Amino acid sequence: MAMASRTTMKIISIVLMVIGVGLVFWGYQLSGSVGSQLTQAVTGSDTDKVMVFYISGAVNFFVGIYLFNKK
Repeated sequence: MAMASRTTMKIISIVLMVIGVGLVFWGYQLSGSVGSQLTQAVTGSDTDKVMVFYISGAVNFFVGIYLFNKK
């Protein structure tokens, strides 16, 4: 029973890491859009939507790493 739960946690952690990388990449793609480029030129910072993707991707990735390394 304990072995199955460890395996499940490893799978969940890998999925979280993949989702995290995907969200960061998606945010990067959004930052190159015309609307985001215009907002960045006017305000000097990324849009809120891009920042949400970056932050949520990083959180997912690091939670996945933590769960993967947890004994």
